[in-house]
Amino acid sequence: MNFSIQPQLENERAILYPLQQNDFEALYEVASDPLVWEQHPNKTRWQRPVFETYFDGAMKSGGAFRIVDKATGKTAGSSRFYDYNPEDNSILIGYTFYSRECWGTGLNPSVKDLMLSYIFQYADKVIFHVGAVNTRSQIAVTRLGARKVKEEEVAYFGEPSRLNCIYEINKADWPAQHA
Repeated sequence: MNFSIQPQLENERAILYPLQQNDFEALYEVASDPLVWEQHPNKTRWQRPVFETYFDGAMKSGGAFRIVDKATGKTAGSSRFYDYNPEDNSILIGYTFYSRECWGTGLNPSVKDLMLSYIFQYADKVIFHVGAVNTRSQIAVTRLGARKVKEEEVAYFGEPSRLNCIYEINKADWPAQHA
């Protein structure tokens, strides 16, 4: 891998800062709302000890971001690049969550556009793991142009396996989706 999976990224809606250890409290403030995790496979991630495991995985991934909504200046959530696969030049985007005040505002598609535009300079395929019961996120990734390719059990960092839908977007298809 000859590129960074944790650059600072920015567009008109958001700034994605490389996640730092001192970001924990700001992110936990967003994550401590049980409704944020209502459709997620791990519905208890709002609990501090469970979120500490999530945050530890985010730090160890080397590709996690603290998302700031430029309109408010507030921490809005987090997302990350992870599991780069040099064999097929693919990478995953996921572990994404946002405060409820950001839902339906267009922030998520703006952030994903920023991340995809950046990573497709280097990777040929982006994969998303989405919980099988997380219809909100399934709709969001299909709106980006991702297509569901299969379902499989996925173990999130420090958590038990859960059924996930696997979505993909190929670099060759991105300009058409992006336009």
